[in-house]
Amino acid sequence: MLNIVLFGPPGAGKGTQSQKLIAQYNLVHLSTGDLLRAQITQGTELGLTAKKLMDEGLLVPDAVVIGMIGSALKDNPQAGGFIFDGFPRTVAQAESLDRLMTEHNTHIGCMIALEVQEEELVMRLLERGKTSNRPDDQDETKIRRRVTVYNTETAQVAGYYAAQNKFHALNGIGAIDDIFGQICGLIDQQKVAVPETPAAATKEVKA
Repeated sequence: MLNIVLFGPPGAGKGTQSQKLIAQYNLVHLSTGDLLRAQITQGTELGLTAKKLMDEGLLVPDAVVIGMIGSALKDNPQAGGFIFDGFPRTVAQAESLDRLMTEHNTHIGCMIALEVQEEELVMRLLERGKTSNRPDDQDETKIRRRVTVYNTETAQVAGYYAAQNKFHALNGIGAIDDIFGQICGLIDQQKVAVPETPAAATKEVKA
């Protein structure tokens, strides 16, 4: 099983690269942003609370996010792996994710971070805001606040994975396919696939 955390500030290109990685490695995409927006669309209590926080560029409470991730893991028992897009965002979330993955007899193989300068991020998000209908993509002040939150809180997660020798940084500026090729090369070279469980290994031998 291959489990990857794709990391980077808002607008770094995580969503685009996630879709390409899903097709390449047959992964299940877990984006907390997408999960939350689905709740918002459905008008649930969680969605209404999340919308208020997201519109202000703030983070949703850890317990809520971890609960959603746990449900997603349970809903995909046959998955060959997962790609986490925009999660974890704090060290506490990373620790909770490790515990959650252990409960499911697997673990995170690596974190790949896309690095992009702030001015480029602002330009990308404002452009995306023209079609995304997301208030937090249309207000430069909110965009810069989100980048600040990333730099002051979320970026610390890199140190957490670096301590486990799982952190790898890549330049997020360039042609999409070129960046994708670098990510795939890193995944293949580092052999980040999680070791198979005994049951999975037995099944492969029988096949």
